[in-house]
Amino acid sequence: MDLITGITLLLLYQLAGESIILLLELPVPGPVVGMLLLFLTLLIRGRVGVALEATATGLLSHLSLLFVPAGVGILVHIDMITNEWLPITAALILSTLLTLAITALVMKWTHSLIRGKSRKT
Repeated sequence: MDLITGITLLLLYQLAGESIILLLELPVPGPVVGMLLLFLTLLIRGRVGVALEATATGLLSHLSLLFVPAGVGILVHIDMITNEWLPITAALILSTLLTLAITALVMKWTHSLIRGKSRKT
């Protein structure tokens, strides 16, 4: 029953994100807004519920299946990829470096936040 509750919760957040995007006509995917809403909810609550944790664990255990469509897409568009390899490679390298830098900054911020809380208690 926890899995059904967790999936329902995830789908409701996705629906909320899609609704916000349609109402405000924002150029952002609805699931991204839904994920942001879920993140803010979890941040405010300060914990993850049992149902959501069970669902997330189940989805993560089958995460490799989500790479199958991407692999098929690469094979379908292999001609375009070979013709445009330089811009694709540059975009991959730059986005990877940017992701690493942002992740390091978030980790540094989180570490200082946690360290500040532990000193207060």
